Amino acid sequence: MKYTYLLLIIFFGFNNIIAQTATVKGIIFDENQVPIPSANITYSNNGTVSNENGFYILKIPANQDIELKISYVGFKAITATVNLKPNQSEELNFVLNTNIEQIGEVILSQDGRTRIEGITTISPETVRKIPGANAGVENLLKTLPGVSSNNELSTQYSVRGGNYDENLVYVNDIEIYRPFLIRSGQQEGLSFVNTDLVRNVEFSAGGFKARYGDKMSSVLDIEYRRPVDFGGSFEASFLGGSASVEGVSKDKKFSGIIGLRYRDNSLFVNSKETEANFKPRFADAQTYLTYQFNENFELGFLGNIAINSYEYEPFTRQTNFGTIDEPKALLIFYEGQEIDKYETYFGALKGTYKKDNYTGKFIASAYHTKEQEYFDILANYRLGSVSSDFGDGNLGEVEFTEGAGSQFTHARNNLDALIFNLQHLGSHEIDDHLVEYGARYSHEDIRDRLQEYEMIDSAGFTVRPPLPDFANDQPYNPYDAPIESFQSIRATNSTKIDRLTGFLQWSYRTEFGNTKAWFNAGIRSQAWRISGENIESNTQQIVSPRAQISIKPNWDKDMIFRVSGGMYHQPPFYRELRDSTGTVQPKVKAQESIHIVVGNDYSFKLWNRPFKLVSEAYYKKMNDVNPYTIENVRIRYRARNNAEAYAYGLDLRLNGEFVPGTESWFSFGYLKTEERQNGREYIPRPTDQRLKFAALFQDYIPKIPKLKLYLNLVYNTGLPGGSPQFEDPYDFQSRLPDYQRVDVGFFYALKEPKDTLDEKHWLNAFESVDVGFEIFNMFDRLNSITNTFVRDASSGNQFAIPNFLSPRVFNLKLSVQF
Repeated sequence: MKYTYLLLIIFFGFNNIIAQTATVKGIIFDENQVPIPSANITYSNNGTVSNENGFYILKIPANQDIELKISYVGFKAITATVNLKPNQSEELNFVLNTNIEQIGEVILSQDGRTRIEGITTISPETVRKIPGANAGVENLLKTLPGVSSNNELSTQYSVRGGNYDENLVYVNDIEIYRPFLIRSGQQEGLSFVNTDLVRNVEFSAGGFKARYGDKMSSVLDIEYRRPVDFGGSFEASFLGGSASVEGVSKDKKFSGIIGLRYRDNSLFVNSKETEANFKPRFADAQTYLTYQFNENFELGFLGNIAINSYEYEPFTRQTNFGTIDEPKALLIFYEGQEIDKYETYFGALKGTYKKDNYTGKFIASAYHTKEQEYFDILANYRLGSVSSDFGDGNLGEVEFTEGAGSQFTHARNNLDALIFNLQHLGSHEIDDHLVEYGARYSHEDIRDRLQEYEMIDSAGFTVRPPLPDFANDQPYNPYDAPIESFQSIRATNSTKIDRLTGFLQWSYRTEFGNTKAWFNAGIRSQAWRISGENIESNTQQIVSPRAQISIKPNWDKDMIFRVSGGMYHQPPFYRELRDSTGTVQPKVKAQESIHIVVGNDYSFKLWNRPFKLVSEAYYKKMNDVNPYTIENVRIRYRARNNAEAYAYGLDLRLNGEFVPGTESWFSFGYLKTEERQNGREYIPRPTDQRLKFAALFQDYIPKIPKLKLYLNLVYNTGLPGGSPQFEDPYDFQSRLPDYQRVDVGFFYALKEPKDTLDEKHWLNAFESVDVGFEIFNMFDRLNSITNTFVRDASSGNQFAIPNFLSPRVFNLKLSVQF
């Protein structure tokens, strides 16, 4: 019996030794020092996945060699062997690369490049999950401080007082263009950026380096991933769908990813106040292919084809506005239709050569867009008081007409643009110094026919343009001059622009005692020549110096201080050369902005979870400003350089794990931007968005962790309401109502990457499966984007009628990854 007790003691003692464990934890990064969510950390048949911030924690057996495998789709897997003592806790941070040859384990410092440069990074997984009427990268940008948009159907955004044309967009170092003739957000369809292909997102709201191009406001730098294994995704909803597939050859040299998308905005437009027969069809195909010739040279191809068709046949519209005491309404009956088509084709070859400390890139790209904008719409309207008597059978209808009239709009606009780019980029590391340079030649060939007019009639009398040589007091005295359209634009342009661009910049890292410092200085230059039919050729040149300084003191608190700025020029693109009459003005100069940004980055622990507070104050002084007006998303320049402007503000953003394992953030922005034309007093610019508050919040039910909530909240104070055609903007300084919008999504994860199911379970064929529903504009807020100014001859008044955006809309969605 005593032997039995001895054996039991030995057995339980040995079992206790075996059961002893240790802990490894840390963060999984990519080579750009961006945390990777949902990365797999495994050993034997056990493991875990990293959370939204790339953090993982894993229990492993103690006193034995454990081989950890770290992997994620699109990256080369790595392994590391660890041997820890019982109850020991070790922090191990890993970096995953897309390189074919992986260098094992890397322990990463906290001084990431993006943090030093003040660049905001966004997780692609967050981009795909956060709800929005136009979901994607731009949808998340609108939750950042300093970024404003009052149109959920548009992917366009303004940054710190700039307009939509002042933002740079790059995909894998290749500059991206957008269509020219888009007038409203509902016509846009798809953003160029396909979120299914995205690997990394970086955004700078100002003070960016000289290596980025000549725009005055912001840089969105997207990187598409290079696959290292087979995978794909599929998504379907009431708004359309998308699919992607990726793979790599057996020898690991060739890899490719392709994405297809289709979108239909009928769900939003059919819910608006205008009854219409609406057929929007937006589709595109994108691919990114790479071939690794050897360890030094790689060739990549980025291609995109987008075919968008927009057919719109309105019937009736009733817009209620005014006050509770004096409700008013605009009732319109339509005849006619609008047919728009946008076809864009884009292709780029990129060769990358790496040897030792030198990297060279050679890029050739071509962009071709064919755009058509045709419409003939007759609108008969009544403007009057609305019945507010609840006992009246005509409640909500116009019962007393204050104005009546009609408006006929016609357009036959065509544009064909072809843009070529040849570019070389290089970088060379010498100890703690990094020298970068670049040169580019661009040729832009734009053929444009602009033909549109507007006829306005009220009570049987044609309203003429309010120009000095047209003295008209109708209807009291007859006016026997020929009928004149209220506005008429007819122009045919063939414009060519040749550009030579170059930059040189230097970066340096050093230490002063225990204080770390980073310096960057650079200079850009561009020369361009404008020519074409019936155009007097003109050549101009600009030089733009820029600099950045970042300092990290040796404090207990993890802080980085930044100062950046310089001169930011924006040489005119074709849209900026064309004035309100459609005439190209080749002598339009580059707009100039002297820009300074002061920022602080503070990382800290709260509730034993990581958080970060980023603060930036900025000031812009702008000269040679080209004034413009905004109608929905259509920008029309005066092509005069007759204004000066300024902008200043403060941006704050707090992000972190408000809920364990998820990333959320809260943003606040204050902005003031004004301009003055021809030496007059300052007035607000069209993008003067004074206050902005936004929140992006992720949560889950503790007892049902697979049921998740995604919240997207934006509040903006009202923009200037604009002015009627031919009127002095100084006489119209009203503002639109505040913009308030909440989009929410509820999703249930049928399958997550970490789930272990029976071998025969049908969900094992997929990496993840999510199903759920979204509520857009949850509180059914009536937001307005612009005013329609209705003119009435009999009363002599002009009425500003708000154009409302989409109401509350429900959407079902299915997302699959394999």
